[in-house]
Amino acid sequence: MDKRKIGTCWLDGCSGCHMSLLDMDEGIVALLEKADIVFGPLVDAQEWPEGVDVAVIEGAVSSQDDLKLAQTARARSHVVVALGDCAVTGNVPSMRNGIPSRKLLERIYVEGATERPGVPTDGVPALLKRVEPLQAAIKVDVHVPGCPPKPNSILFVLSELLEGREPDLGSKLRFG
Repeated sequence: MDKRKIGTCWLDGCSGCHMSLLDMDEGIVALLEKADIVFGPLVDAQEWPEGVDVAVIEGAVSSQDDLKLAQTARARSHVVVALGDCAVTGNVPSMRNGIPSRKLLERIYVEGATERPGVPTDGVPALLKRVEPLQAAIKVDVHVPGCPPKPNSILFVLSELLEGREPDLGSKLRFG
């Protein structure tokens, strides 16, 4: 039997959910017996591949780049998992929603600058007007709350999905 394919990425967030994923310790070894990680921050792939079985997406959607990556992952993946409170609710990144993007950038890069004030544009993705949870941008199949989710919860969800079962999250997960 061919191994299943897992892709991971983080959008706007702290990457703590990926740290929790790595904290599965020997659980990750068991997972990698069933699946290969074909895209993610620890993999050299530059583009989300076709035919991914499980996409694990951390973070809120706050920029054009975030939106494009989320849409590509959805289009090329069978199941999408929103990992962590930022992906599930928008959490901390969405705190900027009450401030117009241009005003926010000027406050940080012009008013707050001590050297070379100016809003960067080269290589910096355009911010969306609002930060949104993942399900506002794409269809999400499984929501895994937590800030970050516990490693054993992530392992449970991924193991169930790789076995073709819908994970019963019931008492296993919580927000915060």
